[in-house]
Amino acid sequence: MPEPMIPNAAELVGWRKSTYSGNEAGSCLEVVDGHPDGIPVRDSKIPTGPALLLSTSGWTSFITSLKEDPPPSKV
Repeated sequence: MPEPMIPNAAELVGWRKSTYSGNEAGSCLEVVDGHPDGIPVRDSKIPTGPALLLSTSGWTSFITSLKEDPPPSKV
């Protein structure tokens, strides 16, 4: 079952850069803490774009996957 989407992420307040986001300027993942339906996730470069609303287990799986197989570094 696909995760639900929030069409306009700017409708939510309290976005913060994820501690799991890289230190590179163009690679910022933002999340909202305390959302009642899960963990909203968006690309900071597109603040009015969609956000993915991950379940707690979906977020945990995503982070675990990144830790096990991190994306390649930009050169």
